[in-house]
Amino acid sequence: MLEPEKKPLTLNVNGPRLIAVTAHRKMSEWLNGTVILEHSWPEAQRWLLVAVLGMQILMGVVGNFLVLLVKVMCWGQFCCRYWLPFFSLTISDFGCSLLIIPGSLLAMLTGGQKSPWCEVVSLLKFAFITSSIGSIAILCVQQLIGVASTRSPFFVVMAAACLASWVTGVVFGSVPVVYTWIRYDPAEMLCAVFWENSYSDMLVYILCAFSICIFLPSLLIILCSLLIATGSRSSCNRDGEADLSSVSPLLVTSYLLCYTPFVASELILLGRMDLSPAPDWLRTLSSVMSYLDCSLNPLIYCSHQNFREAGLALLWTRRKPSTEPVLTSITRHKV
Repeated sequence: MLEPEKKPLTLNVNGPRLIAVTAHRKMSEWLNGTVILEHSWPEAQRWLLVAVLGMQILMGVVGNFLVLLVKVMCWGQFCCRYWLPFFSLTISDFGCSLLIIPGSLLAMLTGGQKSPWCEVVSLLKFAFITSSIGSIAILCVQQLIGVASTRSPFFVVMAAACLASWVTGVVFGSVPVVYTWIRYDPAEMLCAVFWENSYSDMLVYILCAFSICIFLPSLLIILCSLLIATGSRSSCNRDGEADLSSVSPLLVTSYLLCYTPFVASELILLGRMDLSPAPDWLRTLSSVMSYLDCSLNPLIYCSHQNFREAGLALLWTRRKPSTEPVLTSITRHKV
């Protein structure tokens, strides 16, 4: 019996063949460790975001590095009674500017993030967010109490609180990695947590993470700021010199404004029973604004006069002026 001739199957490009190719590409991406959602940026918006991210990297890395340099090398040239939360906050901003924002920039240029960098970025981002808000909350509490970080018993308590904020962020950031809830989100320009099956898992995780890592520190920040502003408690420096903590209202305002889109996107996800994420533009705005906070903090520090003068002295007046007279000209006089 003769077998029928096998003819090549021709399919419409917009039909089943496209679906098969897309499914094969997605499967390859899963196997290779790259998880990509169907989303493409228009060319103009893509390069605009690349330029914005590049500027934020420059401001964040250079600015926070200079802040750390001034805090270490110019110690004693400006008053900073609550240096421990300031140092923790600067480390968090520097780490985010050095690791997370460049990761988003590379993802925009290459079209995604691969494992294991995808999971590492997701974990570190949550750790940096938690440590930042925890450091600001500790700063507000310490400013309200008025006890300097140099006192030994209180230093141990503040150091433990700062360490707890970092550890809490790492723990809650590790949960989605362990349960493989991480997917690359082109709208957020990095790997993020996505929910596909269980609304109850999502509800429990978000409520626990936000209650411990976001809402509790935010409540402390707002309450302590109100008490300080109304004069119920005093955190002023008694020796008459302006303390670096005078910039804390600007730090609080900047953090609350920059992370409002992030909180809004998570609350929208929490209210959707179908597990659909927030709109793309809101997720993009949440990433850009959270990166902006890391870039703005060095400028906020520079609004403090003594800190600014210490930084300028470090950069431009490192050579001591000569005290010996120098011959510059000769003038002859007739006698």
